[in-house]
Amino acid sequence: MKNKINFGAIIVFYVIAVICRYAAVKTNLLSGIENPYLVILLRGAGPALGALAAIKIFSLHNPMSLKGIYKNAIIPFAVYWILPAVLIAGVYYVTIGKFPILLMFTVLVYGLLEEIGWRGFLQEQLKSLPKFTSIVIIAVLWFAWHLNLETTPNNMIFLGIIFFGTWGIGKVYSSTGSLLAVAGVHSLNNFFRDGLHERELILIAVLLAIWIGFIILYNRKYKTVANPA
Repeated sequence: MKNKINFGAIIVFYVIAVICRYAAVKTNLLSGIENPYLVILLRGAGPALGALAAIKIFSLHNPMSLKGIYKNAIIPFAVYWILPAVLIAGVYYVTIGKFPILLMFTVLVYGLLEEIGWRGFLQEQLKSLPKFTSIVIIAVLWFAWHLNLETTPNNMIFLGIIFFGTWGIGKVYSSTGSLLAVAGVHSLNNFFRDGLHERELILIAVLLAIWIGFIILYNRKYKTVANPA
């Protein structure tokens, strides 16, 4: 029997997420905050706040986990956070002489705040729907949450990225159950705000190859341990 979708909870989640986003990027509410890293985090806090509020208000059984299928949170933290942060910060150091490790982890935490909402809450709430329908709904809501709805070529490309990201990050979440894992994958797009050049594309390809291989190998090991012959 499929779980019923709690539309009330989804509405509460999304309204809070959008209000927080609007306050952060469309008003001067954050103009008095001097710490740029805090400003980044506040811009992405809406989905997490909305998800936690909806779960509390509607007393939902919506389990979320930082570690997912892994034995402890250290494993996904090392693979999906430490590895990309060090590699990408290293590339920055070689190219521009700076080692922005604090920025790297700020971007990762930002991704986590979003993923608590999009994957941890919304994907879980819509899991009874056909997969494609769920992806379309999440992608449209995620795209609209950014509050940039102009039909420019760049925005249409961004919508395509959001749609592909909803499918890809959703697959990672379904395979790992780990918010740390999906936050790392999510953050790939946010690491390179100045544009993608050959070295960035190579680094993204390397990280994705490592992550996909790790997920496949760990899932095989996990299934073997869970279902011994």
